[in-house]
Amino acid sequence: MIVIVTGVSGTGKTTLGKALAAYLNLPFYDADEFHPAENIEKMSKGVPLNDLDRAPWLNSLAELLIESNAHGGSVLGCSALKESYRKVLQVNSEVKWIHLKGDRDLIWERMLARKNHYMKASMLDSQFATWEEPSYGMHLNIDQPPEKMLEEALEFLGVGIKKI
Repeated sequence: MIVIVTGVSGTGKTTLGKALAAYLNLPFYDADEFHPAENIEKMSKGVPLNDLDRAPWLNSLAELLIESNAHGGSVLGCSALKESYRKVLQVNSEVKWIHLKGDRDLIWERMLARKNHYMKASMLDSQFATWEEPSYGMHLNIDQPPEKMLEEALEFLGVGIKKI
């Protein structure tokens, strides 16, 4: 199973992605960790990436997903802001998409609270401007506890909650 958790920066892709991966016993990949140094430097300076900047990064993520699929799958946390980006990551027809959505002010507060992250809160508006909301997959509101988000995501994936 391949699950891709998308959304603008600060929506909780990593938090939900790690929880899903742990629950499903799959590796978690944070797309931010796969950016080339030039992209990180650009974003660190508050300069938004363009499609040319993102192309090699997206292609390497697609290769990672294909490789992980051969070993049972993975969970990827990736902004995937545009439909063209999501098409690159749609490595097979079985990819499950979870799109995180939330109020800009809530996301802004979360981003301001971050420590040691190269994505600056000031770039949030450019992410919202770039976001092309998909018509497929699960649309999950981030204005709820992480445990509830996990529960809803697992239900969407058709995975029952394990009783302890």
